Amino acid sequence: MSASPDELLVGTLCLLIVVPWIAWTIWRGFRQGALPIGRGYVRREERPGPFRALLASYLIAILLMAFVGMDLLFGLTS
Repeated sequence: MSASPDELLVGTLCLLIVVPWIAWTIWRGFRQGALPIGRGYVRREERPGPFRALLASYLIAILLMAFVGMDLLFGLTS
């Protein structure tokens, strides 16, 4: 079964924009020692526990977005 044009567009945007954006946020957070949450930041040296929890949330988000994009493009679950 082939994907509709809408699924191709959303899957492509997901893989080309959303996934790299989350990866850049994680990379920048490691480099600066602070991950963004809302309008604030969680700093690694001040609050290591919440920093790790937020990092885990970002990693789960990037995995799910990559899966959604791949599913929309290639129909993995259909």
